[in-house]
Order: sequence, then structure tokens, then C-alpha cells
Amino acid sequence: MKFNTKTIHGGQHHEKVTGSVMPPVFQTSTYAQTSPGKPVGDYEYSRAANPTRTALEDALASIENGTRGLAFASGLAATDSVMKLLKPNDEVIAMDDLYGGTYRMFARIYQDFGIKFHFVDMTDLQKLESLINKNTKLVWVETPTNPLMKLADIEAIAKITKKNNLLFAVDNTFATPYLQKPLDLGADIVMHSATKYLGGHSDVIAGALVVKDAQLGEKLHFAQFATGGTLGPMDSYLVLRGIKTLHLRVQRHCENGAKVAEFLSNHPAIKRVYYPGLTNHPHHEIAKKQMIGGFGGMVTFTFNSGKLEDAVRFLERVKVFTLAESLGGVESLANHPTSMTHASVPAEKRAEIGITDDLVRLSVGVEDIDDLLADLQQALN
Repeated sequence: MKFNTKTIHGGQHHEKVTGSVMPPVFQTSTYAQTSPGKPVGDYEYSRAANPTRTALEDALASIENGTRGLAFASGLAATDSVMKLLKPNDEVIAMDDLYGGTYRMFARIYQDFGIKFHFVDMTDLQKLESLINKNTKLVWVETPTNPLMKLADIEAIAKITKKNNLLFAVDNTFATPYLQKPLDLGADIVMHSATKYLGGHSDVIAGALVVKDAQLGEKLHFAQFATGGTLGPMDSYLVLRGIKTLHLRVQRHCENGAKVAEFLSNHPAIKRVYYPGLTNHPHHEIAKKQMIGGFGGMVTFTFNSGKLEDAVRFLERVKVFTLAESLGGVESLANHPTSMTHASVPAEKRAEIGITDDLVRLSVGVEDIDDLLADLQQALN
């Protein structure tokens, strides 16, 4: 079954009682039992499993070419369950450019629990290898990264992690399974903020993990069940509905994103555009190799002036783009990382990795491209 078909049918079955094409929303907390410990069907309590969530989890596994999917209350809840595989004195090597919430969890929660984190540029494979020691247990990568659109070579990193018997997790939120398949490239765990492209309509908060190894999937499910970060049935339904149009939406996101990146690259007010589809992107060749369906709808840029006030003025003037956090919905959004999504990253750390005060991140939606370009033009004038 090919991807465009998988988004609609992958792992899915018509509801048994009525033949409903879409899985119903099983809005229930518990299930009847015929005798103590003997439920009527496959379900006992909805924290452990719910039929609507199961339908979503089967779809997630299908579109990522995994064997098990898990749906969480948020992307951070999914990340948190991966962290629960670790113990004090374990070490994690993570991408230096990360979503601010991920960095906050690593640096301000789990670091206090005795887990050591190394934040490095994953494009430097020698640096990555130099940090591996007997305590290293996990490599965590975003690619493309949020917000600087760095690319990490998943296949090359997977060879290193396998050689050293390390877990390798990839945040695939920006690329989506339509563009990139980390499990096929050697990763052990794929994470999504399903709030973004998988849901696709800015109406749900959700997260996801997908794995190929059944034993690893069971460990992650136990962490999810034992700590309660599960996704409710209505939200599961909304993400499942979103997945059914993922291929159509991401095609348009890619088309519009490429045109926005080209427009900004030629605008006299803009200093630099970060978009993996541009031939001058330093990791363009990696993008061509592993982002198989296009280069996505995320575009980041800076101003020639380097001034915060130019970024603020631009963000206050956009009309079709909405100034808001999040990304990946059908509508176009504009974001100021230093004061919004990455405010939790210390200023000195932002400066070190290149998140400047004049940096603007765009989530390019599926509107008519002429309207988007006209909006950017008027806001930049």
C-alpha cells in the first residue's frame, strides 16, 4: 500500500457493529467485565487503551512504517515517555537547535534528575562520536530543526548509534511522514507533535511515538500507561481525521513554502532565508537525500538590519499570516522565536546557536500563494 492510500486506509477497519467507515468516538472511561479480570472485549480502562485511540495509533504505525504507534496528550508528553526509559547518570546527546519546550524539559526537568545532556550540532558527526561514552544511552535529533532549519543525516547517525548500541530518536514534526521516514533510515523512535501537521487544523493538542521494535514499544506503552499522558478519544478522532488529508495538505505546504522562500530570498530587506529547498542551504544535499517528497512549509528568515524592531514591525503588520505560536495548520502563521516558542531557552544559548532577535519563523499554510506573497510584501514595505 502506497503512502497516499495509507493515510486513508492504513491500519484501519470499518467499525464492527454498524460498519461505520470512520471509527466512532468511544467516549468512555471503562468497559464491562463478565467476571473479575475478564473484560467483555479487548478493553478494560481507557488510560490503558481506547478503541478510538487504537485506531489512531494503528494509523500512525502505518504511515511511519512502524509496528507500533502510541498517541499522547501532547508532543512533550510523548518526549517525556522516552525520557522515562533513562536512569540517573545516563547521558543524552541532543541537537543544539531544538524546540524550546524540548530544551526546557531536558535542561530544567531531567537534568535535575541526574541525567546529563550534551547539546551539539549534529551535522558534525565527529563531535557526536567524541561525546559517546559508557553512560550514553540516547541520541535525540530534530531534522529539520526548529527554528533554524538545520538538517541532520539520519542514516549516518543511525550507523553510529547502532555501532554503539544507543537508542536513536528523531523528532519528525517538521518533515512529517509524507516527506521523511526516520525508521526506514535506521532510527529507533519517531516522535511527532501531532498538534502540527498530523492534526493539521489547529484544533487539537496531541503527540505521537512510533517504533519498529515490539519490545521497545511495550516499554514506552508502560511508561505512558503508568504516568497517564494518554490522548483522549475526541482528540484521537480529530488527529485521525487530519491524517486522512495529510498527503494533500503537505503537497500544498511544500509548494507554497518553496515560493515564499524564493520571494524572501530576493527581497532587499531580507538578509538570510533558512529553507532546505534552497540550493544555498548548507544542508541542501542531505535534504534531497532524505526528504523524499519535498522540503516542507517551514521558512525562517532574518533582516538585513539585524534589528528586533524590524521583526516586530513585520509581525504586527501581517494580515493573512496570523501572529501565533504553533505551526503545521492549514492557515499560515508567523512566529518570533526569541519571545515566543524559544523564550525558555536562555539568551546566551540562543545567541550561541544563532537564534537572533530579528529571526522570524513562518509556517506557510495552504492558502492561495498570491495572497500570501502580497501579504509578505505589504508587511515588509
